[in-house]
Amino acid sequence: MSDDNKVIAELRTSFGKGFARRLRAEGRIPAVIYGHGSDPVHVALPGHQVSLIIRRANALLDLDIDGKSQLTLVKDVQRDPVRQIIEHIDLLVVKKGEKVHVEVPLVVTGESFSGTIVTVDVATIKLEVEATRIPQHVEVSVEGLEDGTHITAGDVALPEGATLLDDADLLLIAVSTPVAEAVEEEEAEAPAAAAPAAEAAAE
Repeated sequence: MSDDNKVIAELRTSFGKGFARRLRAEGRIPAVIYGHGSDPVHVALPGHQVSLIIRRANALLDLDIDGKSQLTLVKDVQRDPVRQIIEHIDLLVVKKGEKVHVEVPLVVTGESFSGTIVTVDVATIKLEVEATRIPQHVEVSVEGLEDGTHITAGDVALPEGATLLDDADLLLIAVSTPVAEAVEEEEAEAPAAAAPAAEAAAE
């Protein structure tokens, strides 16, 4: 976590859709902080800065609230379905060294065997990791993998200190040959196999 995640949050005591609209018009985002048995705390965050930070999955915000530091994990971002404007953010209180449950995006690297395609069945993997060491993504290589290869959650090399929460047998990625190509290969093989049979019949 870097200084880029340090954000000055303003406490707010006014609520409702009208107040939230005014906040957004001023370039701020309404948010609520919860967790660790404490009462929810409602704040306003600087819109542009936070919009950049939360482009990363499982972003941490080191909030300055009236001079007090509060580390939080972005748990939910509510957007306008049409304009995609951020309407509200839910933040979870976390402590340094504390472990949290997160879904981390998978990034597929490499090229599978010639003629095959790679299908991603599940695009994230569920992990338990330290709050301050959440990986931005987990890489999975398909380099040279052949038709019929399956990669499950248990096959993935996890970051140091991470624990898998998904079932180890959960299918994440499959390598296969496109149906059209498979049919063409069978048709190409058929005449070759039929030739010896035809020669034997002629004799």
